[in-house]
Amino acid sequence: MAEHSGNPSDPVGAPDPVAARAAAASSVVQLAPRVAARPARSRAAKPAPVSGTADSPEIVPPSDLRAAELYLNRELTWLAFNRRVLHEARDPRTPLLERVKFLAIVSSNLDEFFMKRIGGLKQQVGAGLHDLTVDGRTPEQQIDECVAVIRELTPELRDSYAELRERLREQEIRLALWSELTEQQREAARTYYLDNIFPLVTPLAMDPAHPFPFISNLSLNLLITLHHQDDPQPVFARVKVPIGKGVPRYLRVGPGHSFVRLEEVMAHSLDRLFPGMEIDACEIFRVTRNANTEREEEDADDLVSMIEAELRDRKFAPIVRLEVGLGIDPVHRGMLAVELGLDEERDVFETGAPLGLRDLFEIATLELPALHDPVHHPVTNAKLEDQERNVFHIIRDIGPILLQHPYESFGTSVERFVHEASRDPKVLAIKMTLYRTSSGTRIIEDLIAAARNGKQVAVVVEIKARFDEEANIQWANRLEEVGIHVMYGVVGLKTHSKVVLVVRRDYTGIRRYAHIGTGNYHAGTARIYSDLGLLTCDDAIGRDLTELFNYLTTGYKPSRKYHKLLVAPKSLKPALLEKIEREIAASSAAQPGVIRFKMNALEDADIVRALYRASQAGVRVELIVRDTCRLRPGLPGISENITVVSIVGRFLEHARIYYFRNGGEEEFFIGSADLMTRNLESRVEVVTPVEEQALREELRAILETQLADRRSAWEMRPDGSYVQRQPGDGAEIGSQQALIAVAESRLREATRLRKRRPQSIARRSPTERAVI
Repeated sequence: MAEHSGNPSDPVGAPDPVAARAAAASSVVQLAPRVAARPARSRAAKPAPVSGTADSPEIVPPSDLRAAELYLNRELTWLAFNRRVLHEARDPRTPLLERVKFLAIVSSNLDEFFMKRIGGLKQQVGAGLHDLTVDGRTPEQQIDECVAVIRELTPELRDSYAELRERLREQEIRLALWSELTEQQREAARTYYLDNIFPLVTPLAMDPAHPFPFISNLSLNLLITLHHQDDPQPVFARVKVPIGKGVPRYLRVGPGHSFVRLEEVMAHSLDRLFPGMEIDACEIFRVTRNANTEREEEDADDLVSMIEAELRDRKFAPIVRLEVGLGIDPVHRGMLAVELGLDEERDVFETGAPLGLRDLFEIATLELPALHDPVHHPVTNAKLEDQERNVFHIIRDIGPILLQHPYESFGTSVERFVHEASRDPKVLAIKMTLYRTSSGTRIIEDLIAAARNGKQVAVVVEIKARFDEEANIQWANRLEEVGIHVMYGVVGLKTHSKVVLVVRRDYTGIRRYAHIGTGNYHAGTARIYSDLGLLTCDDAIGRDLTELFNYLTTGYKPSRKYHKLLVAPKSLKPALLEKIEREIAASSAAQPGVIRFKMNALEDADIVRALYRASQAGVRVELIVRDTCRLRPGLPGISENITVVSIVGRFLEHARIYYFRNGGEEEFFIGSADLMTRNLESRVEVVTPVEEQALREELRAILETQLADRRSAWEMRPDGSYVQRQPGDGAEIGSQQALIAVAESRLREATRLRKRRPQSIARRSPTERAVI
């Protein structure tokens, strides 16, 4: 998910933007979770919701902290997050093309939700599983309730698209229907299609001699009803719209910003596909397939072959959703459902908006600066401003460096770290984990260069990273070809940690340098994801990382001890639970305990219960949770000392920060792990302490800035609904825009101080020269 926008800029030409802002500031936006529109099919009892809302003090939660009604459903809270994203698409304060981007994001997210979550739930139903979640729902109940929510979202997506189409037209960006084109534009579109796309199109008949064709995942398809001129008996054909690999969905017509969808051009050029035939109808449909095709890893002789087999399985996996255009013939709709093996009532979705709104990314990326967020150029971290000096000398001399992406440049920090390691003659070895990367990231080339320069290079590639398996296999093969040691982690666990370990021969002997991050080594997402990283040469952390890589490259588990790092699945969850209990024990009326967590998701029931206990003991718990959150804040006697805030803004919030007041001996941690059971128990994750006071203050500033946000923040209510905070009398900016300003100010101040520092030239002794 590549998300969001959050600057209070007005779309150019929007009607009365001052009035729109005033209306937005004066109203309270509430997003509540939905419930199933029809009874669940399972006999298992659905838990009764906690009575009341944030406005009704009569809530009486149960005393048992394991009671199902104290926990929100993972899938429904994730859908609630997408409602918050959709709100950004409808917010007039958001620049117009950013609003289009948000609409595309919601569509893309829902595609993934069906592929991963609904697909997984359907597998559980097919396997006859009736186990209840911690919130008391069976797999079948979850499907029913999720489908009900999505059916409510569908007209909202349609209305959002219609509104944005009108706003775009006001800016002379036309998403035209075929009927709205001039004859000249129609001819130009047809000519382009016939010259450049038509040779790619393959019509497939559907009759007794031609069985129903294979329909690929997320493909856009035309269902053609036609007949011979001398035979009125209708026949059917399927035509795939060949989007992708250089073929756009939105075809530009004319010199301006007018577009028509490819499927419309194809629908009005069927005479070239079916010459001499009479076209009765042309209807559009789209399918989504289950992406959960994992095999038993323990039984695999070759992990790469197993993943390749999974990818083949996924191509032919069961279909979990059929989308059809509004007004499709009911008989044809039923026929498609039967041929695809679907329940027409549950699995078929009819919409008045174009299918596959994710393709609006093509429009959202138009180069029209006035309709986008202000251009953001990441600055170089102030401590790394001297690009001529050896990065390892900088880390060694000034201590750990906290990196804040995308406010600070990924290229001049993380990529620089690996680049210099690959060429520094004193570097002996480089070890790293690779979960996701991209062709635009130069780290792969630097690892190859390091191997060719005679350094030991070992890379743990997670080839089970969902939807990146094929790319990661290709990266792994390329690295192996130049002699790099490539491992695939530990059987049964995904390696989700983001770490680089560099072993260097310094003047005092071997020294370990490291980068530990919250985000992937991916240059593209580093520009749009909010992440953190730590560059350090702390000896204890270096020793811990040596232990970690020995574990990852062998899988041997006997008595590995980590002195500073919290590593899942062994020590992270027990350590967090212990620290929460310690906060409870240290809390008093005079000095209440404080816990502040920032993460993408809070799903683990043990952590939720521990936070409930902390609240009951008077500990103030402040959570910044991007999407999924099982915990209910504000329940009297249970969680009245807990607040939950979600930030939806220009960048996708992706950083994880864990803070404990600890009786005044504060602790700050950052790392790769969310508080989800899968992260804490089934993945290799790394969380590191941040011990230097100056860096702690930077983390504190991030937390406080987001907790005080009144532009991009949503507060969760006890019932799981969200209320968007509204600006006060001042012109508040979102926390992300504030952090951009902080990073720029930090660099300006460092530059000013550096220029004021007296410059002197002195002859160094041979010993001093040797230290370098």
